[in-house]
Amino acid sequence: MVVNKQHDGPLIAAGIALGVGLGGFVDGILFHQLLQWHNMLSSRLPPDNLVAMKVNMMWDGLFHVLTWLMTVIGVALLWRAGGREDVPWRGRTLIGGISLGWGLFNFVEGLVDHQILGIHHVHPGAHELAWDLGFLGSGLLGIALGIALVCPPRR
Repeated sequence: MVVNKQHDGPLIAAGIALGVGLGGFVDGILFHQLLQWHNMLSSRLPPDNLVAMKVNMMWDGLFHVLTWLMTVIGVALLWRAGGREDVPWRGRTLIGGISLGWGLFNFVEGLVDHQILGIHHVHPGAHELAWDLGFLGSGLLGIALGIALVCPPRR
């Protein structure tokens, strides 16, 4: 008897790594560079002079290196999963993994950097806590959506 067992785990893992990397890229590009709302250390070292700006820019660069590495790991895991016959190619599973990873990034980064360490906030100043809580909420929504896509209800 031949058993055709399918495994979603490798595709989910690839999606999670891609989601963490892409979530970090969107955070860094949108909030750090385009909107310039904060830098990696802007609550501890306000970028109000050239030296502080350079230090913040270096830490933003290191952050981007980590998000790039997570994206590369995600691509490598996706490539590897694609070579396996026991891994079904399901867009729903991959998108669910990406949403899960992105949500995990937003939630963990928001909890650790914004709340616990206080090294920066999403949008410092008026309504700072509301912006931070919104970021945490977006993480929880991403996690919930990812779980819903990866684990559809059984019929």
